[in-house]
Amino acid sequence: MIQADDLRFFLEVARTRRLVAAARGLGVEHTTVGRRVTQLERAAGTRLFDRTPQGWELTEAGRGLLVHAEAVESALLAAAEELGSARGRLSGTLRIAAPDGFGAFVLSPGLGGLRSDHPELTVEIVTETRLNLLATREFDIGISLEEPTTRGVRSRRLATYGLSFYASREYLSRQERPLDLVEVSRHPLIGYVDALLDIPALRFLDSALPGVRPAIQTNNVTGQWMAAVAGLGIAILPDFVAAGDDRLVRIVEGTKIERTYWVAVPTEHQRLARTLAGESALLELVRNHEHLRAA
Repeated sequence: MIQADDLRFFLEVARTRRLVAAARGLGVEHTTVGRRVTQLERAAGTRLFDRTPQGWELTEAGRGLLVHAEAVESALLAAAEELGSARGRLSGTLRIAAPDGFGAFVLSPGLGGLRSDHPELTVEIVTETRLNLLATREFDIGISLEEPTTRGVRSRRLATYGLSFYASREYLSRQERPLDLVEVSRHPLIGYVDALLDIPALRFLDSALPGVRPAIQTNNVTGQWMAAVAGLGIAILPDFVAAGDDRLVRIVEGTKIERTYWVAVPTEHQRLARTLAGESALLELVRNHEHLRAA
C-alpha cells in the first residue's frame, strides 16, 4: 500500500529535483528522503524517478502519480484550512510573491478591500526581481514578468502596464529637456544593474537605446524612482510608479513601452479559500487601477 506521508517526500523531490534541496525543504536528512522515495517506489511496484546528472527526473509513472499526489496534498491543505478557521471566516496566512515594483506600488497600497473583508487573514508580500522568483513554489499566489514555466502551477496573463521616460522637474531646470531618444541618450540614465538582470522583459534600455549604459544602476525599481526624483538623471519607470508623482515629468511623450504581468497559483493551493479570496481581490485591484490594463 502507498503511504500518504511518503507522498510528501515524493512531491518535494519532484519539485526540487535534488535530494539535498528536498531534504532542506522538509527539514530532514537527505538519506531520509532517499529512503522514503525508495519505499514509495517499492510500494508502487515501479520506478518513479530517473537519476540523471541534471537531477531526479520523473518517469512516466512518476508523472502519473504526481497528479494524484498533488490532489492529496490539496485536499489535506483545504481540510487544515477549514478546521483552523471559524465558519465563514478566513484566517491563516496568504503569501503573495511579486516583482518589487508591483509589490510595493500596486499590491501593498491596494490590499484595503481584502483586509476589510478578511481581517483575520495575514497577508505576506514577498518581493524580488529575478527570473526564478516563483521556482520554489513557496507562495499561494505568484506574480511574474515572464510566463511561469514552473512545474505544477496554473498561470495566466494578469495585466499589461506602460512605462515611460521620466526626469525630475529640478533636473529639467538644469538641463535642456530632450525631445527624442537621440537626445535622451546624451543624458545620464538610470537603470538596472546589468550583471544582476536575468529577466529579458526588464531590459527596457537595451530595446529603446541599444548600446547605452546607465550611469546609475540599481537592482530595484524603487531605487531608480528615488534616483530620478533626486535629479540624478532620466529613468524608464512604470507609469503606475511615476505618473502620479508631481516631482517627475514624463518626457519624449511619443515613446512608450509595454510589459505584461502573469499570475500563477500552485496546483495544491488552487482550491484553498484564502487563495481564491486573494485571487479575487487581485483581479479587482487590477481592473480598477488607473495604470494597469486587465488581461
